[in-house]
Amino acid sequence: MPDQRRTAREVLALVTDDGSFTELPPPARQSRPDGPLGWQGYDASRARAAERTGEEESVVCGTAAVGGTRAVLIAFEFGFLGGSLGERTGDRLVGAYAHAREHRLPVVPLIATGGSRMQEGMVALTQLQRVARQSALTRAAGLPQIAVLRDPTTGGGWATLGAGADVILALPGAQVGFAGSRVRPPDADPAAYTAEAQLAAGAADAVVRPEDLKGALGRWLRLLSCTNDRTSPAPVPAPVPAALAATDLPATGWAAVQRARSPERPRAHAYLDAYFTTRVHISGDRCGGTDPDGILCGFGEHHGRTVAFAAQTGTGTRPAGYRTAARLIRLADRLGVPVLTLVDTPGAANDAEAERQGAGAAIAEAFGAVAGARVPVTTLVIGEGGSGGALALAAPDNTWATPDSYFSVIAPELAAAILKRPKEETENTADQLRIRPQDLVELGVIRGIVRNSGQESAPATSPPPP
Repeated sequence: MPDQRRTAREVLALVTDDGSFTELPPPARQSRPDGPLGWQGYDASRARAAERTGEEESVVCGTAAVGGTRAVLIAFEFGFLGGSLGERTGDRLVGAYAHAREHRLPVVPLIATGGSRMQEGMVALTQLQRVARQSALTRAAGLPQIAVLRDPTTGGGWATLGAGADVILALPGAQVGFAGSRVRPPDADPAAYTAEAQLAAGAADAVVRPEDLKGALGRWLRLLSCTNDRTSPAPVPAPVPAALAATDLPATGWAAVQRARSPERPRAHAYLDAYFTTRVHISGDRCGGTDPDGILCGFGEHHGRTVAFAAQTGTGTRPAGYRTAARLIRLADRLGVPVLTLVDTPGAANDAEAERQGAGAAIAEAFGAVAGARVPVTTLVIGEGGSGGALALAAPDNTWATPDSYFSVIAPELAAAILKRPKEETENTADQLRIRPQDLVELGVIRGIVRNSGQESAPATSPPPP
C-alpha cells in the first residue's frame, strides 16, 4: 500500500494550517431505505463504513488555510465504501463548490476514490454530471481548482474532479486511471495506471512527495489566488529586464543570426530566474504529450504580482509544447493573470512525428490563445525567432526584442535554398530579410529593443500597425 493511503482527516491535517479547518455542514437528504435502488443490505454497509471510519459519507468538505491562503477542501475517505460517489456524496460536493463561489475561494479536491457507487446504480453515475456542472460554474467564476491525486484515483472521480482541474498534483506511486484495478484488461501494464505515467503522458503537472505537498499546494494557491482586481484592467507586465543581454546591436543580418545561435547567449531559464522571485510549472497538454525540452510554462511572482509565463528554450517546439502554452494562456486569461512569453526557437518541430501529433492544429491553438486573450500579453524575443513557430507565441503590438535576437519569416539558409541561391548567398539573404532587432523596430514589427543599459526598452520610431 503506498504511503499516501491516509484517511480524509489525516490528509487534511497534512496540508492545512494548524487549527484552520472548519467543516461545512452536510446538506440534508431523506433517502429511501437501502438507497435509491432499494439495494438489500446497503444501509447496513453504510452503517459499518461509518462505524469503521468515523465519517458519515465518503467525502469531508470544509474551508481551511493552506500556507496562509484560504480554500475549500474536499477530502475523500477511501475507507468509506472505497471513497465511492453516491447521491449524498454529490450533495456535499455541490455544497462545497457553491460555498467556494459564494466566498470567492479556490477549490482543492484531495481525491481517493474507486469511482461511482454500484449500490446506487445510475443515480450514482449521474453524480458525475452534477460534479462536472459545479466545476464548470466555478471555472466560469474565475476561481482556480487544484486537484491532488491520492491512492487510488480512478473512475469518474478521476474523470471529473481530477482530470478536470486546472492544476493536477499527484502523490508518488498513486494508482491513477479511468479504469480501476478490477476492470482493466488482464494483460494491461500496471505501470500505465500510475501518477508517474500520467505525468509522463501530460495528464498531470507534478508528482509531489507527501512531506512537500503542503508547501507546493500553498505556493500554487497563493499564485493563482492573488490575482488582479477584476474590476480594473490587469497591469501589463514590463519586458524582462535584459541585464543578461548585450548592449550593442548586430551590424548585419547574419551577425544577428550568429549571436542568436551562440551557445553562450542566455536562455529562458536565466531570464525566468532574473524576472521571478518564485515560480511553479505546469506540465503537459492533457492530450497525451509533453515538451519539457522545448517550452517552460507556469506562474511566477514578479514585484508581488502573479504573472503567467510561456518560454521557448531554443529548440524546435513540439505540438505538445504549443498545446501546453495554449492551455497556460487560457487559464491565465480566465484567472485574470497577465502573460509573459519568451520567444526562442529556430521554428516548430517539423519531423514526421510532429506532423502525426498535429503540428498545424497545435500551432493554430497557440495563435488562437494569444489572439483571444483578454489579459495583457507581453512578448520578449530572446534568441531565434524562426517563422510561424515563433510568431505563434508573440503578442500582436506588444512584442519586444533583445540585441541577441532575430525574427524572420524563415531561416536565412532555408530562404536561400528556396530561392535556389548558392550557400555563399546565405549571408546576403539574411541582410535582405531585414531580421535584425533594429530592422524589426523600423518595420513596426516590434515595439522596441530591451538593452542592458539601465533602460528597459528603446521605443519604436513609429507606432506599430493596428
